Amino acid sequence: MAAMMRNVNQARRGNEIVMGINLLGIYLSLFTISCNLPVPDGFVDVTKASGIDFKYNFGDYTYGNILESSGSGVTVFDYDGDGDQDLYLLNGTYLEGISDAAGKVFEKTPNQLYRNNGDGTFTEVAKLAGIDDRRWSMAANTVDYDADGDLDLYLLNYGPNVFYKNNGDGTFRDATDELGLQGPSSLNGFNKWSVGVAFWDYDQDGALDMMVGNFLAFDPAYQTPGHPDMMPSPAEYRGQASFLYHQSAAGQFEDVTSQLGLYFPDSKCMGLAVFDSDGNSSMDILQVNDHQANFLFRNNGAGRFTETGMVSHVAVNDEGDPTGSMHPSIGDVDGDGLLDVLVTDLAHGSLYRNLGNGQFEDITTSSGLYVAFAGKGAWAGILFDYDNDGDLDIFSANGVAEVLGEQYPLLLKNDGKGHFTDAGKEGGAYFLQQRSGRGAACWDYDNDGDLDLIVSHVDLKATATLLRNENQNGNHWLGLSLQNSNGSPAWPGSKITVRTGEKLQVLVDQPSNAYLSSSDDRVHVGLGNYPQVDRLEIEWPDGEKEAFENVAADQYVKIRQGTGKR
Repeated sequence: MAAMMRNVNQARRGNEIVMGINLLGIYLSLFTISCNLPVPDGFVDVTKASGIDFKYNFGDYTYGNILESSGSGVTVFDYDGDGDQDLYLLNGTYLEGISDAAGKVFEKTPNQLYRNNGDGTFTEVAKLAGIDDRRWSMAANTVDYDADGDLDLYLLNYGPNVFYKNNGDGTFRDATDELGLQGPSSLNGFNKWSVGVAFWDYDQDGALDMMVGNFLAFDPAYQTPGHPDMMPSPAEYRGQASFLYHQSAAGQFEDVTSQLGLYFPDSKCMGLAVFDSDGNSSMDILQVNDHQANFLFRNNGAGRFTETGMVSHVAVNDEGDPTGSMHPSIGDVDGDGLLDVLVTDLAHGSLYRNLGNGQFEDITTSSGLYVAFAGKGAWAGILFDYDNDGDLDIFSANGVAEVLGEQYPLLLKNDGKGHFTDAGKEGGAYFLQQRSGRGAACWDYDNDGDLDLIVSHVDLKATATLLRNENQNGNHWLGLSLQNSNGSPAWPGSKITVRTGEKLQVLVDQPSNAYLSSSDDRVHVGLGNYPQVDRLEIEWPDGEKEAFENVAADQYVKIRQGTGKR
């Protein structure tokens, strides 16, 4: 039915969509899985076999505005604490005054929560868990905000956001009002449109704070003058301010955006990341914007932030243009021990190399990414080590924004020095077919030590895709579950340094690492041929540092802050 609905729009627009599906590869993959035969290296589509039957909808039959084109994200987290990573997939829905009347059949479409059964299959339990939200959902991030041992869920919507507190028994309750997180219902005259949240303790008072990123003031009635049949550009709308919420001693949150120098009422946030950008052990905020210069808010250490995007050279791309930035993904791509930044966009993306002095250098062209990304329309881009060789590779979900146009997804392999080449042919059948992807996350859903992928799409099929990593190169790995001193899940932001022989890796605990999406919150380290980590150093979000030596590879370990226990 979804195909029929969207074909109406394609006929209206006169656009021919080429599916480009490699059916032979898909059939062979399914045959291999069903017969339990050995599978080749790369990624295998196991969506059907896993029981994940999610289909995305954008509220009606047609693809005609920026809300519909934006898609929704995916969130990976262990909601029930059983050690297996579960999956929360977000959906659109029919909206009065925005969706076409015929889309009424999609009214109150729920989000879906897939519980990991631990055997490669999933069971949908959103209603049972109390998070079958029926608003237009964009993103959801998880954190144990009250350090009680289980992960809570903040759902970011077009419209009212919802903070779901984990009851510790596999269910959630709406705690939005009691925490003071209602926020304004509208900004710049139109519905608040939130796209993400970053969690950290910005003032080091022992209580978690958060920054909510908001996008733009979407006027459904607006049409581009002279081009009523074209989808208006984001540049034609006003923006909406992002907000920083400080948690009080009583556990409630208050808006402190203006006091901290963070209030930009017309900004158009698409993604947030919190990390130490200049090596002074304080957490800064990178906000990437759509059709605006990006912001880097440097933490002054005195309860205020200073915007330094232009000065730090992360505001625009290598051609000096503000682009349709999506989300920052943080990691050391060249092995120099400094955290670099990948920002996907609808042009050719940006890879900002950290120079170690609070400055960044755009290496998009020299890294090979300009050629790889040009014309693709990149949405969710993830830095992750898919082959466990000890350096960060890239996955990118791609698609045209203005029309329902499909593109090939990208798998890019890192040579260890920050130069990337196309590895799609060795990635499997999925990379040989065109889709229109939006949200994506990496995770080890089967706990076998390599990172798998989950991708949400807005194309004619509208199905999510689970890609199981089947690389058989024998490389070693280590997975880290970081915990606060009381054993609860650690808040994001820890910096991890791994030394194996002569090789140095620096990673950051930042699960929210792609457009609208959150990945496995366990820190994954590829080790190549090394059977152990010689030295593991952790700088926790509060600045405390610890070190562990001779940690055996090929296992998940829990590390509790301050105790030395693994």
